[in-house]
Amino acid sequence: MKKISFLSILFLTVLIACNQTVDNKKGNQDTASPLINAEKALEDSANYTTIEWLDSTFRDLGKVTEGQIVEISWRFKNTGNKPLIIVNTSASCGCTIAEKPEQPIAPGEESVIKAKFDSNGRPEGEQRKEVYVTANTKESPGHNLSFRLELVKK
Repeated sequence: MKKISFLSILFLTVLIACNQTVDNKKGNQDTASPLINAEKALEDSANYTTIEWLDSTFRDLGKVTEGQIVEISWRFKNTGNKPLIIVNTSASCGCTIAEKPEQPIAPGEESVIKAKFDSNGRPEGEQRKEVYVTANTKESPGHNLSFRLELVKK
């Protein structure tokens, strides 16, 4: 009885997997597909490209008053001949939220990495934060963007 149940489950799993493969070939992709494609972009070095940061990767924002939410952006350009895929962005702490382009950037095209720094509850004085970018780039998939500011009380 256990063998029959196991074989039934195995058969159903194979049937479902085959059906999903057919659907994907027809262009019916679920919402998880971009994430899967992004992760695969790092595995296939034949599809690596190059990136040029059009703005400095370090930004000095000067003085910021406590309570402000500061928006920072870094412009970049795909200087290679393959689509540039920003796989992931993350920040060095919870006070900063990084955003990335969801669609691949075509060769020669420009785009932006954005971040928002929330100064609420942060200590007075100098703040240095980093945004980490992972992309399908040749030299290294990891890129560090950073900013500093001086937080002043109201």
